[in-house]
Amino acid sequence: MMLSIVATLFKSESTVDEFVRRSFASAEPLFTDIEMILVNDGSPDDSLQRALRLRAGDPRITVVDLSRNYGHHKAIMTGLAHAHGDLVFLLDSDLEEQPEYLAQFYQKLEETGADVVFGVQKSRKGGLFEKVSGHLFFWAANSICDQKMPPNTITARLMTHDYVRALVRHRHREFVLGHLFVMAGFVQQPVSVVKLSTSPSTYTLANRFDMAIRYMTTTSTRLLYLVLFTGLTIAGIAGAAIVYFLLQYLFAGIHVDGWTSTIMSVWFFGGLITLILGILGIYIANILSESKRGPYTTIRRLYRTNLGADFRKSVSRPKDGDEHVYGHR
Repeated sequence: MMLSIVATLFKSESTVDEFVRRSFASAEPLFTDIEMILVNDGSPDDSLQRALRLRAGDPRITVVDLSRNYGHHKAIMTGLAHAHGDLVFLLDSDLEEQPEYLAQFYQKLEETGADVVFGVQKSRKGGLFEKVSGHLFFWAANSICDQKMPPNTITARLMTHDYVRALVRHRHREFVLGHLFVMAGFVQQPVSVVKLSTSPSTYTLANRFDMAIRYMTTTSTRLLYLVLFTGLTIAGIAGAAIVYFLLQYLFAGIHVDGWTSTIMSVWFFGGLITLILGILGIYIANILSESKRGPYTTIRRLYRTNLGADFRKSVSRPKDGDEHVYGHR
């Protein structure tokens, strides 16, 4: 049985050597055939050079060098599209997700017959702000979005070949990977793990906010219905108020005046209209992005040992259309 280990590199020069050593040490007692795929996501440091030096000493390592930084999730999908293993072990290379998870995940996969075993944090790492904002994100996302995403999941997961092939056939241009993990289906089992906090996160507050907006506007139709029902509710209240004040004027001679009430109404409805147009604008922008059929990512160079003919026949390669999506040509 062959195992593919997939990880991305971004500001990973301080961890990549230990990551590779520990990953192979964890996999070798369980698997006779192993490949490792490292995707350089336009890292500005020495990550690529270190990965190439490691590959020079171990031909089992494949290095995929992207032409620029495309983002963590797209880099992961590109790496998965190059995986040939019967099982694929995906994790981050910063060593906060430990390569030693593999034995625990593999045991769970064998016991349950699942297609995916994924890690869930026992306690969310980080300070108070990170923990609170994380809980709020999952609460809001699962309240609004069409598909529920398990809270506090991590990147690390062990997946079957069939699941990975189904996953990379998704052609979304704007997506959050956690949603695609759920959308792909199959039998998935969680495993409780401890995620370390050994280095500052490369996800800034702006990155997290952008990901939250992208997730909600690319996976949710409920948000559009919420906008519709909010508009109907306000219109109904406004209509009832108009009828009430009209009756007051006709039967009691009471009329409503005042600059303050007028300005407050204009500001309220103006703000509401702007909010609704903004939400619709984000959806339209996502539609525009999805309609452009350019390459998913562009690979500057692929460093891979030539595979034998027997091996090439034994694995099912992605279809041409799938390869084109990820810019493999």
